Amino acid sequence: MSPFKNLSSHILQASASMVGVCMMILSIVKLIHMGGTMSRLVDKILGFDNVVFLLSAILSYASMRYERRAVHLENLADSMFIVGLICMTAASLVLSFEIL
Repeated sequence: MSPFKNLSSHILQASASMVGVCMMILSIVKLIHMGGTMSRLVDKILGFDNVVFLLSAILSYASMRYERRAVHLENLADSMFIVGLICMTAASLVLSFEIL
């Protein structure tokens, strides 16, 4: 197991929550009918981000289930989670400049 006990369970919880956050932001963007290229860009970034967080959650769950590959799967889940956070930050920057 990894030196960080229960890191996978934290990644699983946070990733699952972030999937919900991405869906909520996508819904809000659709509801306020922001047109233009930036809105489509935000949609695409958040759609990709949603998949990244889902993969992070799946890898985290797999690391809790399969002890032989736990460290490797947990590291992948952690990396995917960081990529998801970076994408979420990019989407929020694009969205904030679109609103201004």
